[in-house]
Amino acid sequence: MKKLFFMTVLLALTGIYTVSAQGFQPPAEGETVIYFVRVTKYGKPTSFEFFHQDKYIGVFKGSQYMRYECDPGEQLFWASSENKEFITAELEAGKTYIVMVDVIMGVMKAHVGLTPIGANDSEQFERAKSLINKKAPTITPEDKIAKMNKKLAKFITAKLEMYESTWKNEKNFKHLSADMAIPDDQL
Repeated sequence: MKKLFFMTVLLALTGIYTVSAQGFQPPAEGETVIYFVRVTKYGKPTSFEFFHQDKYIGVFKGSQYMRYECDPGEQLFWASSENKEFITAELEAGKTYIVMVDVIMGVMKAHVGLTPIGANDSEQFERAKSLINKKAPTITPEDKIAKMNKKLAKFITAKLEMYESTWKNEKNFKHLSADMAIPDDQL
């Protein structure tokens, strides 16, 4: 009984119980939420780092997912591995979106791909939904996020400059449109 009480108090103090709950969690008022979901077991030990515009937001590997809340509107997300993969987004407040994290064979390390999906992408959506309902999200601690943003400041600036000057015109990056939000009754 003491152990249960201690765990409850610890979770209440850290706030983890609200953000690490399994299953879809609605965004805060005026925000939007994106689930970056990796369902494949291929390249399991390879971790991918994730960014929102000019900020490092987290890292995970294997069959996991990351839940990320942000402001609605036009956004740029990207992931880093041996390659850099970008996805533009137009997001609506109060909505939930899913981006599948694809693992693609690389030369020295697996490449990362980002594919937006909607509820009409039935097979992919069901795979993502199953993982989200089965596990709690991977959470990168805030202190690590702050440390990585400092450590990667020049890297982030350089990659965003490459994106703006070259990559966005040469590569066919995907787009997550507002109408790809998952309907509440399917969450």
